[in-house]
Amino acid sequence: MDTDLTTWSLEQTSPADLRPAVEPDGDDIRIERAAVPSPEFSRFLYASVGGDIHWTDRLGLTYAQWREHLERPGVETWVAYDRGTPAGYVELEAQPEGAVEIVYFGLLPAFRGRRIGGHLLSVGTARAWDLAERWPDREPTKRVWLHTCSWDGPTAMDNYLRRGFRVFRTETEEKTQPPTPGPWPGA
Repeated sequence: MDTDLTTWSLEQTSPADLRPAVEPDGDDIRIERAAVPSPEFSRFLYASVGGDIHWTDRLGLTYAQWREHLERPGVETWVAYDRGTPAGYVELEAQPEGAVEIVYFGLLPAFRGRRIGGHLLSVGTARAWDLAERWPDREPTKRVWLHTCSWDGPTAMDNYLRRGFRVFRTETEEKTQPPTPGPWPGA
């Protein structure tokens, strides 16, 4: 079915732009970098977070393509855990001229609505700003950016705006909405 798809590009141009969310109360939430590139784990996160919101562009990647992407200098995956269970993730990608893109961000459906997303986005954005500290050949971050669209979760845009991101481009196109594959066939 063809539908209008609106895509918003948002950015921060200074670490001072970040407005961190309050950490969730009472939950044992921790956020850690997945320092060992793992195509299996990254595909699990991608399919589980995006399975109900039309994330399909990476589903056809081979194991080798996943590995090649994850092993690129300046690509990082930060994972939120709730009492040891993966709850969501942020994927960062260093780009030329001091830019860092938040390529993917989201929570598994069972963890949405529990104030984990704002905290995860806050930590992920802070890690984008200090990415050069972990990658010595990388120039300091001058800009953190991302995009979201009208097919993303209903609270995505509000979360980005609350964290201090500003819209710098809006595009609308007619596009065929892919089916939501779920985290595995038939889910």
